[in-house]
Amino acid sequence: MTDRASDNQISAPPLSLDETGRLMRRATLASVFAAALLIAIKFYAYLSTGSVALLSTLLDSGLDMAASLINLLAVHHALTPADAEHRFGHGKAEPLAGLVQVAFILGSSVLLLIEVINHFAEPQPVENTGIGIVVMVVSIAVTAVLMVYQRHVIRRTGSLAVRADATHYFSDFLVNAAVIAALVLSAWFGLWWIDPLFGLAVALFIAFTAIGIGREAFDMLMDREMEGAERDQIKEIVRQHPEVRGLHELRTRVAGQFRFIQFHLELDADMTLREAHRISDAVERELLQHFPGAEIIIHQDPYGVAERRRVFR
Repeated sequence: MTDRASDNQISAPPLSLDETGRLMRRATLASVFAAALLIAIKFYAYLSTGSVALLSTLLDSGLDMAASLINLLAVHHALTPADAEHRFGHGKAEPLAGLVQVAFILGSSVLLLIEVINHFAEPQPVENTGIGIVVMVVSIAVTAVLMVYQRHVIRRTGSLAVRADATHYFSDFLVNAAVIAALVLSAWFGLWWIDPLFGLAVALFIAFTAIGIGREAFDMLMDREMEGAERDQIKEIVRQHPEVRGLHELRTRVAGQFRFIQFHLELDADMTLREAHRISDAVERELLQHFPGAEIIIHQDPYGVAERRRVFR
């Protein structure tokens, strides 16, 4: 997996909105179908082996299915323009869906912990490890093919939703490889405790992931400010304009893939309204170069005129 910077360095012909939407929908549908296939073969392997480690990856694939469906829904709403009933768009559907996903993730983690405790209390040997290993190799192959396609879509669209899904499947790729190691150590070397121990590690990892998703969803729903580095970048871009005297009352928020930016722009007091409008448009265009698709609201203020201000960090 390469980092985000490398994605940005790869140039590709610009896509229309319809083409971008079509690629993003295909990527999310591919994730759903891949997760469904992995659930089917892992369920068969778990019934054949009784491995807790394999059960953990089965539950994880179930979570992948939920995450992929949520991404499919999020992409659908992200491509839906604002309407008369939703003037600020539909971006908050994504964190709402994220909270639902958190509930499922935590529930699966608890069920897996119960199964782990039972296996520690009553040790059970892992059976038919050959089937389990073959299924995990197939799972790795399916996941690898999906990631290659997702990387292609990311390069063409820059979709954050698809990038997050690709990152999730990359972690699954590593987990599947680790499960093979657990099956081998448990069956071939008689280390029965390796299997439930690995299941415990995965259960804790799933719960930790759920907490992170829930925190991010909560921040979006509560209109948390954009990151400090992004706010500093906004201020720097605005102040770089030679005719801007300053800015204040900068307020930002994020809803799904959408960013909202608003602030008061300080300009010379004797400037005409036409000139003030021209400068505001120029500042807005520059901001959109760095924050594509952002909703930007600029209020022009005469420089040096005292006004009541809310002071935030």
